[in-house]
Order: sequence, then C-alpha cells, then structure tokens
Amino acid sequence: MNKSSEKTKNDNFIMLPTVDFCFKELMKNPKVRKGFIAAVLEKQPEEIANTILISTELRKESENDKLGILDVLVELEDGTKMNLEMQVAYFEHWTNRVLFYVSKIYTGQIQEGEDYDRLQKCIHVSILEFIHFPNDRRCCRKIAFCDTETGEQYTDLIELYILELGKLPPECQNEDGVIRWMRFLGGKNREEFEDMAKKDEYIDEAYNELKKLSLDDQKRMEYELRQKAIRDYNSQMKSAEKRGEERGKKQGIDIGIRQTLKRIIGNRIEKGDSMEEIAELLEISAEEVREIAEEQKAEQRNRD
Repeated sequence: MNKSSEKTKNDNFIMLPTVDFCFKELMKNPKVRKGFIAAVLEKQPEEIANTILISTELRKESENDKLGILDVLVELEDGTKMNLEMQVAYFEHWTNRVLFYVSKIYTGQIQEGEDYDRLQKCIHVSILEFIHFPNDRRCCRKIAFCDTETGEQYTDLIELYILELGKLPPECQNEDGVIRWMRFLGGKNREEFEDMAKKDEYIDEAYNELKKLSLDDQKRMEYELRQKAIRDYNSQMKSAEKRGEERGKKQGIDIGIRQTLKRIIGNRIEKGDSMEEIAELLEISAEEVREIAEEQKAEQRNRD
C-alpha cells in the first residue's frame, strides 16, 4: 500500500459507538450525555439541568461480594442515578446482570444506620446489539415495578430501559428522540454519522467527538485493542458452538446405533440365537451383547 492510499484509509477511519470503549468516551462529553439521556427519558435537553459522571466501580459490602464495573454511571441534578451499558455480544444472563447492577447502585446509596428516605431513583439503560426479546419487533421499552393484575405502577424508584439496536425499523423522515440516537449508536460509517449529525445538534456534537477520538492515536490504540477483544470473544464463542454441535451430532449417531443394536439383538434372541452367535454376527463381544440385551429388557419392562 502506498503512502497516499494509506493516508486515505486513515482519513476514513471512524470509531464505532457499539464498541464499549468508544461509547464510554462519547459519554464523557457533557453535551452528548445530556442529549442522549434526554432522549431516553423523553425530555427536552433543556430539562436536564446537569449530569455528573461518577465512579463506575460499585462498593462491596464484604470481601465475598461480586465486584461491579459499569460502562457509564451518571447522576442527574435531582439525585437520580443512571447506569448506561453498551453490549454487543450475546449475553445469556443479561436480565440477571442488569438486576444485580441496578440493585447494587440502589442499595449502595446508604450506609448502615442511614434512613431509607435517602434512597434516590435508579435507572439502568441497556443498549444491545443482540436480540433480547425475540417475540416482538419493539426496539425500545421501559420496564418498571407494576401490579401484575391492574398494571398500576408500584414505584418509579427503579426503572429499566432496553434498547435493541438490531430491531430498528427502516428509517423514516420524521423520527426523533431515542430512535434517532439508537440509529446513531448503531452507525457503521462516516456517511451515516454525517447524515444524522445534520438533524440534531446533540448528535452533531457526538459526531464531532467521534472524529476527535478517531484522530487521537492513543485512543485509537485502546479502541482497536477493545475491538480485537470483542472479535476474539465472538470467534471463540462460534468455535465453541461448532464443537458443541459436532458433539451433539456424534452423540445422536451413537444413540441411534445403540437403539438399532437393541432391536437386532432382541429379534435374534427371540429366534433362539445364542449370545455368542449374535456377537459373531454383529462383530462385537458377547459381553456387550448381554449388556445391550439387558438394557432392551429393562426398557421393555418400563414400557409394560
């Protein structure tokens, strides 16, 4: 590759917000943070008076507690805590993870002996590139504690927002709010980011931040290391799935062969053949014939 083509390639490089490193860096920008949070909460950005990034390491109650490290943890001016997490790879127990984190954030607000009235609202926002709810096409939902019969909300002290990027509908001309942000966060190239930046000043700020991050050699190195870790993880998972499928097929074949042997041995025994004759016919040991015959008899007894 000559220097000119290499320069063009570098000029076109842009970080993708679905890589959690990039998402965290974007959320360090107060204007970007305000625009995104306002969209999630269905408010105007002017209504979000202030947002403060706070430590993303959750307090442990004891040495045996599981340590929690969050993507982005924000406190709003009214004391509300918001945890924002970007997750690309499929995570089987995502619900458990979300409940663990939001519970730690909620209970971690007070020390022993302090009153419960000090507890402030906690919100968890999951931004997922995998499908978490496969039975519908809703790409964003809000989950809260409700009466299961009436649907009446019990409390708003804990809320969950689930944004599934893989379910975004085809773009329409008048979309705004959280859908527009989801489309930005799931963007794959400069052209998409540029087009979205023209429609919203807060997304424009996010795109400008993306460009600055992409030009920073140190940030780019950290981004590419994280991207490599995600690729390696996905590759390992696919390899594990393939090995599992192959083992499953082999086990299925082995079970099928075993059942066929049982039928043959049962039929030969009914015709009066000895164990030794059946063993010679099937080219297996007489001991194995006896074992399979006993299995066949046991199954027959269970059926009867």
